[in-house]
Formats: sequence, structure tokens, C-alpha cells
Amino acid sequence: MEPFNIVLIEPEIPPNTGNIARLCAATGSILHLVGKLGFSIDDRYLKRAGLDYWEFVTLRQWPDLEALKATVPEARFFYLSTKVSRSYLEAGFKPGDYIVFGKETKGLPEDLLLANPDSSITIPMPSEKVRSLNLSTSAGIVLYEALRQSGGIV
Repeated sequence: MEPFNIVLIEPEIPPNTGNIARLCAATGSILHLVGKLGFSIDDRYLKRAGLDYWEFVTLRQWPDLEALKATVPEARFFYLSTKVSRSYLEAGFKPGDYIVFGKETKGLPEDLLLANPDSSITIPMPSEKVRSLNLSTSAGIVLYEALRQSGGIV
């Protein structure tokens, strides 16, 4: 089965990226880091969060999202945001899909979401008291649903 791809645009918090790297190692997914990072790849907190699983992570870095998309013109991209209403449960994921998350403090740019309304999705939250979930929690929720939908886990 073709691996899923987790894309982090300008992540800011090393432990979140480290946790997502560990998630990618556990699921055989590819981790793409896009744009300016809020930390160094050598950051000890990043490495600590990923524990000793970094050798099992396929990691790719890109200067911007356009550079990544140019290398896979036929790929499907899904954009996660709290600013849209379509649930990730309706996405219909397939192996090889790219699941894109924005930076922790701002999320994805609104123009990106407006340009991709059919592939912009959210994780519904019953409580209006919480604005958003943690980035690594969100990545885990959506990636495991993608794996479930595609038969990657049972």
C-alpha cells in the first residue's frame, strides 16, 4: 500500500513535530516539513519527542507548498482547518494522499482554504469552549481515520 503523507507547514513547536514524526514512523507515513521551521531539525526537544524512532521516519523538507505539489501533480491534498465545516470523516481518503496542517498559532492561510474548498476539512468538536486541538493530536486522529478508510488498519 502506498504511504500516506503528513505535511506540516511552518511548524513552530518541536515536541509537536517530534510526536508527529513518531506517528509517521509507527504508520509508515512520510513526513513533509514545509517552509520556515520554528526550530532547528537538530533541536533536542524535537529529537526527544520522537524518541529513538527518527531512523524509521521518511522525512522530506520543502521551501514551500508549491515546490512539494510540483513534484506530485496528480496527488490529492487535504487541508485541515478549524475555519471550515466539512468533517474529515467525509474525506474519502486513499493511500498516497497528502494531509496538510498549518502552523500551531495561525493554522493554514485562508486563501489556501478558499482555493481548495472541496478538500478543506475539519475535526468537529462538540464543545465551543475549545478553539482547536493540539497539532499532533489532530494529525493522529486524521491519519488513523485515513488508514481505517483505506484498509491500512482493522
